Amino acid sequence: MRRPARALRDHTGGASAVEFAIVAAPLLLILLGTVEFGRLLWTRQAMQSLAISAARCMGVRQTSCSSAGAYSATATTSYVIAGAAGLGVPLASTNITLNASTTCGGVSGFSSVAISYTFATAVPVLINALAGGVALSASACFPNQPT
Repeated sequence: MRRPARALRDHTGGASAVEFAIVAAPLLLILLGTVEFGRLLWTRQAMQSLAISAARCMGVRQTSCSSAGAYSATATTSYVIAGAAGLGVPLASTNITLNASTTCGGVSGFSSVAISYTFATAVPVLINALAGGVALSASACFPNQPT
């Protein structure tokens, strides 16, 4: 009986598999966390870029944001929603606040756009910090061009 027990005790063939199993779980959590936080930062930057683009579209009255040369809230909202959809971010009209004549930095005559979005992680069970969603907001102003 002692001989098989000693042989089993001295056998190290599965040690690498056990070590890998111990190290793999934290490594995967770090990897998924890095990817999800990267997605969060990318989404925040994409929303800011979209807000800047929409404010400019309103300020210079591009055809995407105007109707017959005049500012159109409906066209601008559609522009923002389409831009967000192109980035893979679902926005609703309730997430967008437009103001065609506002004050920015103490100066009047600006168009402003504010976008709010709740980022939802793809792996809420593994990353508890992002499980409830993270509220993101972006805003931008652009001077209105004379008509």
